[in-house]
Amino acid sequence: MTEHERRTDPESRDLSPMHTAALRARLGPASLKARVSISTQGLLAVTGLVASTLLSAAAIVAVSTRKLPPGTMPAGMKRSRW
Repeated sequence: MTEHERRTDPESRDLSPMHTAALRARLGPASLKARVSISTQGLLAVTGLVASTLLSAAAIVAVSTRKLPPGTMPAGMKRSRW
């Protein structure tokens, strides 16, 4: 369920849209009710954080799994599979 509400920011007096989502789930005797509201700017900020986390994790995996060319291992280290 998504609703669009408008709220007035006391500092700027601009109308900014609020996005609201609600969830209700029940599994046997346990139940869950949740409701969250977020502005468009907050939604963009969360999207940026998630995207940067995924990109940095992909970069770490790419660097950690690359194969080094022969003869480039530092002295005293040896290759091992595990």
